[in-house]
Amino acid sequence: MELINRYTRRELRADEVYTFGVILCDNEVDRDFERFDTAALPALAALFVGKTGIADHSLRAGDQTSRLYDARVVTDPGRTTSAGEPYAFIKAKAYMPRTEKNRDLIAEIDAGIKKEVSVGCAVGRVACSLCGEDLRMGGCRHVKGKRYGGAVCHGVLSDPADAYEWSFVAVPAQPAAGVTKAYTETKGERTMEDILKALRSAEDGAALSFSEAQTLLGYIEGLEKQAADGREYREELTLEVIRMGLIALPQMPGENLSGICERLTVGELRELKKVFDESAGRVVPLRPQLVKEEKDAPADNGEFKI
Repeated sequence: MELINRYTRRELRADEVYTFGVILCDNEVDRDFERFDTAALPALAALFVGKTGIADHSLRAGDQTSRLYDARVVTDPGRTTSAGEPYAFIKAKAYMPRTEKNRDLIAEIDAGIKKEVSVGCAVGRVACSLCGEDLRMGGCRHVKGKRYGGAVCHGVLSDPADAYEWSFVAVPAQPAAGVTKAYTETKGERTMEDILKALRSAEDGAALSFSEAQTLLGYIEGLEKQAADGREYREELTLEVIRMGLIALPQMPGENLSGICERLTVGELRELKKVFDESAGRVVPLRPQLVKEEKDAPADNGEFKI
């Protein structure tokens, strides 16, 4: 109770709280072809002490149900991971108040319904298991999950930077510990590429810091401006294609030509314009009206003779 009461406003009695153990994560390769570095587990365990428990990585305060009050690394010397290391995992203890709101959740935990969990944390490095290069920096040519000479490439998560929360989930990434990573990031702010990659690959949602959200907003605004410029260019190009097409193919109705243009890409419109330019030039010479026609000068300069 002393460990629990470090996080309470008043001293709680043992009969007022419900406690349970939970395995947060281990050092085995999971379904995402990632694993925590064994050396990183003690630091990660310390970071998780005091963190809140929620459901499905929901960031709403109303979804908070419990809190971790202890976490430590347990090693099983009789078991070896696929990477050839002694199996290790983080075992934590959580508590929640015995209230009417939590009654059903406690019953589901006791019945083994609420069992699988997932953690949200940040690590400083995701190294390739084959070459050691950081998989997020673009210098590695290996692909996670692909076999190379008998070894399956996977990411090794190391240098824990922060732990955010842990959640009850339906389908975890780690078969043994029931853990999936919410997202990972560098010790500083993530690049735009990292943010987009996290958003595309996140199964349970990807949390962003305020500054990252601002960066993403600016990126979206830039894309909107580029899209507006692109639409304006396409409209101008389409009108030019239709104008030249009506000259080159006067028998084709304008609405038919317009319908064809709507289905073409910008590159295809440019190619079609080149074709129409050549055809229209043969029908109506595309020359300025005031061009002076030059006559070939007589070879003997006879007009200057008296």
